[in-house]
Amino acid sequence: MEKATLLYAQSGGVTAVINATAASVIEAARARSDAIDGVLAARHGILGILAEDLVDTAPLSPTDLERLSHTPGGTFGSCRFDVDAPDANRAQYDRLFDVLEAHGVRYFLYNGGNGSMDTVVKVSLAARQRGYPLVCIGVPKTVDNDLEGTDCSPGFGSAAKYAATAMLEASLQLDY
Repeated sequence: MEKATLLYAQSGGVTAVINATAASVIEAARARSDAIDGVLAARHGILGILAEDLVDTAPLSPTDLERLSHTPGGTFGSCRFDVDAPDANRAQYDRLFDVLEAHGVRYFLYNGGNGSMDTVVKVSLAARQRGYPLVCIGVPKTVDNDLEGTDCSPGFGSAAKYAATAMLEASLQLDY
């Protein structure tokens, strides 16, 4: 098996745990050094891929990844951009696959909610249509709890906890 690059990107609203997922993806990919020779992260989701704004995660040490896993917010940036259907915007997909090919990407993991999972499906379909060898995986995360086929989405718990805590604290406010 020829080694290939894994590309990870974040999208949608960031949650308190999205960086823990990023750290876990990077660690798991490194553990598969038989198949994966490097991990890139796109800045600002699919927009970062289209702009070829990619970060090599190789310099991140195990200590850096541990810190990343406890850091809130989206370290690599996010976006709320939906790609068009593959047949509707050939130029968009030409650019996307030019970037993937230039970096030897054969694994694409997209971390987000329902719209992001739709992007994964579109990119996977476009890869098949082009005969491009790409494994596309949607990594679920959403504060909206809107992932089709799931009972409770990762990320929803942190949003629900925040809302509950805010309401509790608001009820404790003293009048002066």
